[in-house]
Amino acid sequence: MPQASSKTRILTGITTSGTPHLGNYVGAIRPAIAASRKADAESFYFLADYHALVKCDDPARVQRSTLQIAASWLACGLDPAKVYFYRQSDIPEIPELTWLLTCVTAKGLLNRAHAYKAANDANRANGEDADAGITAGLYMYPVLMAADILIFNANKVPVGRDQVQHIEMARDIGQRFNHIYAGEYFTLPEAAIEENVATLPGTDGRKMSKSYDNTIPLWLPEKELRRAILGIVTNSQAPGEAKNPDDSNLFAIYRAFASADEAVAMRHAFAEGIGWGDAKQKVFERVNAELAPLREKYDALVADPAQIEERLRAGATRARALATPLLAKLRHAVGLRALNDVAANSGQSRARAEKPALQPVVFRDGEAFAFKVLDAKKSVLAEQGGFASPREAMHEAQAAMKKLEAAI
Repeated sequence: MPQASSKTRILTGITTSGTPHLGNYVGAIRPAIAASRKADAESFYFLADYHALVKCDDPARVQRSTLQIAASWLACGLDPAKVYFYRQSDIPEIPELTWLLTCVTAKGLLNRAHAYKAANDANRANGEDADAGITAGLYMYPVLMAADILIFNANKVPVGRDQVQHIEMARDIGQRFNHIYAGEYFTLPEAAIEENVATLPGTDGRKMSKSYDNTIPLWLPEKELRRAILGIVTNSQAPGEAKNPDDSNLFAIYRAFASADEAVAMRHAFAEGIGWGDAKQKVFERVNAELAPLREKYDALVADPAQIEERLRAGATRARALATPLLAKLRHAVGLRALNDVAANSGQSRARAEKPALQPVVFRDGEAFAFKVLDAKKSVLAEQGGFASPREAMHEAQAAMKKLEAAI
Protein backbone atom coordinates (compact mmCIF):
# COMPACT_ATOMS: atom_id res chain seq x y z
CA MET A 1 0.00 0.00 0.00
CA PRO A 2 1.17 3.59 -0.48
CA GLN A 3 3.48 4.85 2.24
CA ALA A 4 2.02 6.50 5.33
CA SER A 5 5.02 8.80 5.85
CA SER A 6 4.20 12.48 6.26
CA LYS A 7 7.24 13.37 4.19
CA THR A 8 7.04 13.98 0.46
CA ARG A 9 8.94 11.35 -1.49
CA ILE A 10 10.98 12.89 -4.30
CA LEU A 11 12.72 10.64 -6.83
CA THR A 12 15.44 11.52 -9.35
CA GLY A 13 17.20 9.20 -11.78
CA ILE A 14 20.45 9.87 -13.65
CA THR A 15 21.18 7.81 -16.77
CA THR A 16 24.70 6.38 -16.75
CA SER A 17 25.59 6.79 -20.40
CA GLY A 18 27.96 9.76 -20.40
CA THR A 19 30.37 12.03 -18.55
CA PRO A 20 28.83 14.71 -16.29
CA HIS A 21 29.14 18.25 -17.64
CA LEU A 22 28.54 21.78 -16.35
CA GLY A 23 24.92 21.68 -17.51
CA ASN A 24 24.25 18.55 -15.44
CA TYR A 25 25.79 20.21 -12.40
CA VAL A 26 23.80 23.44 -12.64
CA GLY A 27 20.55 21.91 -13.90
CA ALA A 28 20.34 18.70 -11.87
CA ILE A 29 23.05 17.91 -9.33
CA ARG A 30 23.30 21.18 -7.43
CA PRO A 31 19.54 21.88 -7.06
CA ALA A 32 18.74 18.25 -6.24
CA ILE A 33 21.31 18.14 -3.45
CA ALA A 34 19.92 21.37 -2.04
CA ALA A 35 16.41 19.86 -2.14
CA SER A 36 17.63 16.70 -0.39
CA ARG A 37 18.39 18.73 2.72
CA LYS A 38 14.77 19.78 3.25
CA ALA A 39 13.32 18.37 6.46
CA ASP A 40 9.93 17.58 4.88
CA ALA A 41 11.37 15.54 1.98
CA GLU A 42 12.38 11.91 1.63
CA SER A 43 14.75 11.83 -1.34
CA PHE A 44 15.60 8.97 -3.70
CA TYR A 45 18.53 9.29 -6.12
CA PHE A 46 19.41 6.40 -8.39
CA LEU A 47 21.88 5.62 -11.14
CA ALA A 48 19.72 4.50 -14.05
CA ASP A 49 22.02 1.90 -15.56
CA TYR A 50 19.17 -0.20 -17.01
CA HIS A 51 18.01 2.90 -18.88
CA ALA A 52 21.56 3.46 -20.13
CA LEU A 53 21.40 0.14 -22.01
CA VAL A 54 18.69 1.60 -24.26
CA LYS A 55 21.13 4.25 -25.51
CA CYS A 56 24.54 2.66 -25.09
CA ASP A 57 25.89 -0.77 -26.02
CA ASP A 58 29.42 -0.07 -24.77
CA PRO A 59 29.73 -1.90 -21.41
CA ALA A 60 32.94 -0.11 -20.44
CA ARG A 61 31.25 3.25 -20.97
CA VAL A 62 28.25 2.30 -18.84
CA GLN A 63 30.52 1.17 -16.01
CA ARG A 64 32.75 4.24 -16.28
CA SER A 65 29.77 6.58 -16.38
CA THR A 66 28.28 4.91 -13.31
CA LEU A 67 31.50 5.54 -11.40
CA GLN A 68 31.81 9.14 -12.61
CA ILE A 69 28.20 10.08 -11.88
CA ALA A 70 28.16 8.45 -8.45
CA ALA A 71 31.44 10.19 -7.56
CA SER A 72 30.05 13.50 -8.83
CA TRP A 73 26.98 13.39 -6.60
CA LEU A 74 29.01 12.39 -3.56
CA ALA A 75 31.69 15.02 -4.20
CA CYS A 76 29.02 17.71 -4.52
CA GLY A 77 27.65 16.93 -1.07
CA LEU A 78 25.03 14.21 -1.36
CA ASP A 79 24.83 12.43 2.01
CA PRO A 80 23.96 8.73 1.50
CA ALA A 81 22.98 8.46 5.16
CA LYS A 82 20.19 11.02 4.71
CA VAL A 83 18.84 9.94 1.30
CA TYR A 84 18.28 6.73 -0.65
CA PHE A 85 21.23 6.56 -3.08
CA TYR A 86 21.39 3.38 -5.13
CA ARG A 87 22.08 1.77 -8.48
CA GLN A 88 18.96 0.77 -10.40
CA SER A 89 20.33 -2.67 -11.28
CA ASP A 90 20.86 -3.46 -7.58
CA ILE A 91 17.07 -3.40 -7.01
CA PRO A 92 15.71 -6.65 -8.53
CA GLU A 93 12.19 -5.58 -7.58
CA ILE A 94 12.33 -2.93 -10.33
CA PRO A 95 12.55 -5.30 -13.34
CA GLU A 96 10.01 -7.65 -11.74
CA LEU A 97 7.59 -4.77 -11.25
CA THR A 98 8.27 -3.71 -14.84
CA TRP A 99 6.80 -7.02 -16.01
CA LEU A 100 3.76 -6.73 -13.74
CA LEU A 101 3.13 -3.25 -15.12
CA THR A 102 3.78 -4.37 -18.69
CA CYS A 103 0.87 -6.76 -18.37
CA VAL A 104 -1.58 -3.95 -17.59
CA THR A 105 -0.14 -1.28 -19.91
CA ALA A 106 -2.05 -0.56 -23.10
CA LYS A 107 0.04 -0.79 -26.25
CA GLY A 108 -1.73 2.33 -27.50
CA LEU A 109 -0.31 4.27 -24.55
CA LEU A 110 3.24 3.26 -25.48
CA ASN A 111 2.58 4.09 -29.14
CA ARG A 112 2.06 7.70 -28.08
CA ALA A 113 5.39 8.04 -26.25
CA HIS A 114 7.35 10.98 -27.64
CA ALA A 115 10.66 9.14 -28.07
CA TYR A 116 9.04 6.24 -29.91
CA LYS A 117 6.98 8.54 -32.13
CA ALA A 118 10.05 10.64 -32.95
CA ALA A 119 12.00 7.55 -33.97
CA ASN A 120 9.05 6.39 -36.09
CA ASP A 121 8.75 9.78 -37.78
CA ALA A 122 12.48 9.92 -38.49
CA ASN A 123 12.35 6.50 -40.14
CA ARG A 124 9.41 7.47 -42.32
CA ALA A 125 11.11 10.72 -43.31
CA ASN A 126 14.09 8.65 -44.47
CA GLY A 127 11.88 6.30 -46.47
CA GLU A 128 12.49 3.38 -44.11
CA ASP A 129 10.19 1.00 -42.28
CA ALA A 130 8.61 2.89 -39.36
CA ASP A 131 10.15 0.58 -36.76
CA ALA A 132 13.59 0.18 -38.38
CA GLY A 133 16.30 0.08 -35.72
CA ILE A 134 13.85 0.64 -32.85
CA THR A 135 14.42 -1.77 -29.99
CA ALA A 136 11.86 -3.12 -27.56
CA GLY A 137 13.95 -1.36 -24.91
CA LEU A 138 13.15 2.05 -26.39
CA TYR A 139 9.50 1.09 -26.77
CA MET A 140 9.22 -0.19 -23.19
CA TYR A 141 11.26 2.65 -21.65
CA PRO A 142 8.16 4.35 -20.16
CA VAL A 143 7.14 1.16 -18.33
CA LEU A 144 10.59 0.76 -16.78
CA MET A 145 10.46 4.42 -15.76
CA ALA A 146 7.03 3.85 -14.22
CA ALA A 147 8.47 0.94 -12.23
CA ASP A 148 11.34 3.14 -11.00
CA ILE A 149 8.79 5.60 -9.63
CA LEU A 150 6.02 3.32 -8.41
CA ILE A 151 8.21 0.81 -6.56
CA PHE A 152 8.90 3.55 -4.00
CA ASN A 153 5.52 5.27 -4.33
CA ALA A 154 7.22 8.57 -5.09
CA ASN A 155 5.02 11.64 -4.75
CA LYS A 156 7.02 13.96 -6.99
CA VAL A 157 9.52 13.50 -9.81
CA PRO A 158 11.51 16.62 -10.82
CA VAL A 159 11.62 16.80 -14.62
CA GLY A 160 11.88 19.24 -17.48
CA ARG A 161 8.84 19.82 -19.67
CA ASP A 162 10.09 17.27 -22.21
CA GLN A 163 9.78 14.52 -19.58
CA VAL A 164 6.31 15.34 -18.26
CA GLN A 165 4.68 12.75 -20.52
CA HIS A 166 6.63 9.95 -18.81
CA ILE A 167 5.23 10.95 -15.42
CA GLU A 168 1.72 11.10 -16.85
CA MET A 169 2.21 7.61 -18.27
CA ALA A 170 3.42 6.36 -14.88
CA ARG A 171 0.21 7.76 -13.36
CA ASP A 172 -1.91 6.04 -16.01
CA ILE A 173 -0.15 2.72 -15.51
CA GLY A 174 -0.33 2.92 -11.70
CA GLN A 175 -4.01 3.84 -11.83
CA ARG A 176 -4.71 0.99 -14.22
CA PHE A 177 -3.05 -1.53 -11.89
CA ASN A 178 -4.92 -0.14 -8.88
CA HIS A 179 -8.21 -0.45 -10.77
CA ILE A 180 -7.69 -3.95 -12.17
CA TYR A 181 -6.56 -5.38 -8.84
CA ALA A 182 -9.05 -3.37 -6.75
CA GLY A 183 -6.65 -1.72 -4.34
CA GLU A 184 -4.66 1.43 -3.63
CA TYR A 185 -1.29 -0.18 -4.24
CA PHE A 186 0.39 2.81 -5.84
CA THR A 187 0.58 6.49 -5.06
CA LEU A 188 0.06 8.37 -8.32
CA PRO A 189 3.14 10.56 -8.89
CA GLU A 190 3.20 14.17 -9.99
CA ALA A 191 5.72 15.87 -12.23
CA ALA A 192 7.60 18.66 -10.45
CA ILE A 193 8.40 20.86 -13.45
CA GLU A 194 11.71 22.61 -12.94
CA GLU A 195 10.88 25.99 -14.45
CA ASN A 196 13.52 27.90 -12.49
CA VAL A 197 16.44 25.52 -12.94
CA ALA A 198 19.11 27.01 -15.15
CA THR A 199 19.73 25.52 -18.59
CA LEU A 200 23.30 26.23 -19.61
CA PRO A 201 24.27 27.00 -23.19
CA GLY A 202 27.05 24.88 -24.63
CA THR A 203 30.22 26.02 -26.35
CA ASP A 204 28.27 26.66 -29.58
CA GLY A 205 25.35 28.54 -28.00
CA ARG A 206 22.83 25.71 -28.13
CA LYS A 207 21.67 23.92 -24.98
CA MET A 208 24.62 22.11 -23.42
CA SER A 209 24.02 18.48 -24.35
CA LYS A 210 25.99 15.35 -25.19
CA SER A 211 23.75 15.06 -28.25
CA TYR A 212 25.21 18.29 -29.66
CA ASP A 213 28.81 17.49 -28.64
CA ASN A 214 29.04 20.98 -27.14
CA THR A 215 29.55 20.18 -23.46
CA ILE A 216 32.18 21.30 -20.98
CA PRO A 217 32.97 18.26 -18.81
CA LEU A 218 32.40 18.97 -15.15
CA TRP A 219 35.68 17.71 -13.76
CA LEU A 220 38.23 18.99 -16.26
CA PRO A 221 41.59 19.87 -14.70
CA GLU A 222 41.99 23.59 -14.15
CA LYS A 223 44.05 24.29 -17.27
CA GLU A 224 41.70 22.29 -19.50
CA LEU A 225 38.65 23.99 -17.98
CA ARG A 226 40.15 27.39 -18.82
CA ARG A 227 40.90 26.26 -22.38
CA ALA A 228 37.33 25.00 -22.81
CA ILE A 229 35.82 28.26 -21.58
CA LEU A 230 38.15 30.31 -23.80
CA GLY A 231 36.77 28.26 -26.71
CA ILE A 232 33.16 29.35 -26.17
CA VAL A 233 31.77 30.97 -29.32
CA THR A 234 31.14 34.74 -29.09
CA ASN A 235 30.28 37.44 -31.63
CA SER A 236 32.68 39.88 -33.31
CA GLN A 237 32.08 42.87 -31.03
CA ALA A 238 35.35 44.55 -30.09
CA PRO A 239 36.52 45.68 -26.63
CA GLY A 240 34.83 48.96 -25.74
CA GLU A 241 31.59 48.13 -27.52
CA ALA A 242 28.60 47.67 -25.23
CA LYS A 243 27.43 44.07 -25.20
CA ASN A 244 24.02 42.59 -24.38
CA PRO A 245 24.42 40.10 -21.51
CA ASP A 246 21.00 38.62 -22.19
CA ASP A 247 22.19 37.39 -25.58
CA SER A 248 25.53 36.10 -24.30
CA ASN A 249 26.40 32.46 -23.67
CA LEU A 250 29.22 33.61 -21.43
CA PHE A 251 26.97 35.68 -19.21
CA ALA A 252 24.48 32.80 -18.88
CA ILE A 253 27.23 30.52 -17.59
CA TYR A 254 28.64 33.20 -15.30
CA ARG A 255 25.23 33.97 -13.80
CA ALA A 256 24.66 30.28 -13.02
CA PHE A 257 27.71 30.29 -10.74
CA ALA A 258 27.74 33.88 -9.47
CA SER A 259 26.05 35.58 -6.55
CA ALA A 260 23.39 38.19 -7.30
CA ASP A 261 25.89 41.02 -6.67
CA GLU A 262 28.49 39.41 -8.91
CA ALA A 263 25.94 39.02 -11.70
CA VAL A 264 25.00 42.70 -11.43
CA ALA A 265 28.67 43.70 -11.60
CA MET A 266 29.21 41.54 -14.68
CA ARG A 267 26.12 42.95 -16.34
CA HIS A 268 27.61 46.42 -15.79
CA ALA A 269 30.93 45.28 -17.26
CA PHE A 270 29.10 44.13 -20.40
CA ALA A 271 27.44 47.53 -20.71
CA GLU A 272 30.87 49.14 -20.35
CA GLY A 273 32.23 47.06 -23.23
CA ILE A 274 34.36 44.38 -21.55
CA GLY A 275 36.43 42.44 -24.08
CA TRP A 276 35.48 38.86 -24.76
CA GLY A 277 38.87 37.60 -23.60
CA ASP A 278 38.51 39.36 -20.24
CA ALA A 279 34.93 38.15 -19.90
CA LYS A 280 35.98 34.55 -20.54
CA GLN A 281 38.73 34.84 -17.93
CA LYS A 282 36.21 36.07 -15.36
CA VAL A 283 33.84 33.22 -16.23
CA PHE A 284 36.67 30.72 -15.80
CA GLU A 285 37.72 32.18 -12.46
CA ARG A 286 34.16 32.13 -11.09
CA VAL A 287 33.39 28.59 -12.27
CA ASN A 288 36.73 27.25 -11.08
CA ALA A 289 36.33 28.89 -7.67
CA GLU A 290 33.23 26.79 -7.05
CA LEU A 291 34.45 23.56 -8.62
CA ALA A 292 38.09 23.42 -7.41
CA PRO A 293 37.38 22.12 -3.87
CA LEU A 294 34.76 19.70 -5.23
CA ARG A 295 37.16 18.50 -7.92
CA GLU A 296 39.61 17.44 -5.25
CA LYS A 297 36.92 15.35 -3.56
CA TYR A 298 35.82 13.89 -6.90
CA ASP A 299 39.36 12.82 -7.83
CA ALA A 300 39.75 11.07 -4.46
CA LEU A 301 36.45 9.24 -4.88
CA VAL A 302 37.15 8.09 -8.44
CA ALA A 303 40.51 6.77 -7.26
CA ASP A 304 38.70 4.57 -4.73
CA PRO A 305 35.83 2.84 -6.57
CA ALA A 306 35.48 0.25 -3.81
CA GLN A 307 34.33 3.01 -1.45
CA ILE A 308 31.64 4.10 -3.91
CA GLU A 309 30.59 0.49 -4.50
CA GLU A 310 30.15 -0.01 -0.78
CA ARG A 311 27.95 3.09 -0.49
CA LEU A 312 25.79 2.08 -3.44
CA ARG A 313 25.26 -1.42 -2.09
CA ALA A 314 24.38 -0.03 1.33
CA GLY A 315 21.92 2.32 -0.36
CA ALA A 316 20.39 -0.56 -2.27
CA THR A 317 19.90 -2.52 0.96
CA ARG A 318 18.01 0.41 2.48
CA ALA A 319 15.94 0.91 -0.65
CA ARG A 320 15.08 -2.78 -0.93
CA ALA A 321 13.74 -2.68 2.63
CA LEU A 322 10.96 -0.54 1.13
CA ALA A 323 10.66 -2.27 -2.24
CA THR A 324 10.56 -5.91 -1.14
CA PRO A 325 7.43 -5.72 1.07
CA LEU A 326 5.55 -3.76 -1.60
CA LEU A 327 6.44 -6.24 -4.31
CA ALA A 328 5.28 -9.09 -2.07
CA LYS A 329 1.85 -7.39 -1.86
CA LEU A 330 1.80 -6.87 -5.61
CA ARG A 331 2.68 -10.49 -6.30
CA HIS A 332 -0.13 -11.57 -4.01
CA ALA A 333 -2.53 -9.15 -5.69
CA VAL A 334 -1.91 -10.54 -9.18
CA GLY A 335 -2.15 -14.18 -8.06
CA LEU A 336 1.54 -15.12 -7.70
CA ARG A 337 0.81 -16.80 -4.37
CA ALA A 338 1.44 -19.95 -2.42
CA LEU A 339 -0.99 -22.63 -3.59
CA ASN A 340 -2.47 -23.09 -0.14
CA ASP A 341 -3.45 -19.40 -0.11
CA VAL A 342 -6.17 -19.77 -2.77
CA ALA A 343 -9.13 -20.39 -0.45
CA ALA A 344 -8.39 -17.33 1.67
CA ASN A 345 -8.61 -15.11 -1.38
CA SER A 346 -11.47 -16.62 -3.33
CA GLY A 347 -13.81 -14.02 -1.89
CA GLN A 348 -11.68 -11.22 -3.24
CA SER A 349 -11.71 -12.76 -6.70
CA ARG A 350 -15.52 -13.06 -6.66
CA ALA A 351 -15.88 -9.47 -5.49
CA ARG A 352 -13.68 -8.22 -8.28
CA ALA A 353 -15.55 -10.28 -10.85
CA GLU A 354 -18.85 -8.71 -9.81
CA LYS A 355 -17.56 -5.16 -10.30
CA PRO A 356 -18.09 -3.43 -13.65
CA ALA A 357 -14.77 -3.42 -15.52
CA LEU A 358 -14.44 0.33 -15.92
CA GLN A 359 -11.16 2.11 -16.56
CA PRO A 360 -10.36 5.81 -16.10
CA VAL A 361 -7.78 7.20 -18.54
CA VAL A 362 -6.24 10.66 -18.15
CA PHE A 363 -4.37 12.26 -21.05
CA ARG A 364 -3.02 15.57 -22.24
CA ASP A 365 -5.37 17.46 -24.55
CA GLY A 366 -3.45 20.40 -25.99
CA GLU A 367 -2.39 22.61 -23.08
CA ALA A 368 -4.96 21.07 -20.71
CA PHE A 369 -5.85 17.58 -19.50
CA ALA A 370 -8.88 15.38 -20.15
CA PHE A 371 -10.28 12.02 -19.09
CA LYS A 372 -12.27 9.15 -20.52
CA VAL A 373 -13.99 6.31 -18.71
CA LEU A 374 -13.83 3.08 -20.71
CA ASP A 375 -15.62 -0.22 -20.28
CA ALA A 376 -14.09 -3.66 -20.82
CA LYS A 377 -14.64 -3.34 -24.57
CA LYS A 378 -12.85 0.05 -24.62
CA SER A 379 -16.10 1.88 -25.36
CA VAL A 380 -16.15 5.44 -24.02
CA LEU A 381 -18.79 5.80 -21.31
CA ALA A 382 -17.85 9.31 -20.18
CA GLU A 383 -15.35 11.98 -21.14
CA GLN A 384 -14.52 15.55 -20.22
CA GLY A 385 -11.66 17.97 -20.84
CA GLY A 386 -10.33 21.36 -19.83
CA PHE A 387 -8.63 20.38 -16.56
CA ALA A 388 -5.56 22.25 -15.32
CA SER A 389 -3.71 19.21 -13.97
CA PRO A 390 -3.72 15.40 -14.33
CA ARG A 391 -4.65 15.08 -10.67
CA GLU A 392 -7.78 17.21 -11.19
CA ALA A 393 -8.70 15.20 -14.29
CA MET A 394 -8.21 11.89 -12.46
CA HIS A 395 -10.33 13.09 -9.52
CA GLU A 396 -13.21 13.89 -11.86
CA ALA A 397 -12.70 10.64 -13.78
CA GLN A 398 -12.99 8.62 -10.57
CA ALA A 399 -16.13 10.54 -9.60
CA ALA A 400 -17.65 9.82 -13.02
CA MET A 401 -16.68 6.16 -12.73
CA LYS A 402 -18.39 5.85 -9.34
CA LYS A 403 -21.61 7.25 -10.79
CA LEU A 404 -21.44 4.83 -13.69
CA GLU A 405 -20.76 1.86 -11.39
CA ALA A 406 -23.70 2.84 -9.19
CA ALA A 407 -25.98 3.00 -12.22
CA ILE A 408 -24.95 -0.42 -13.55
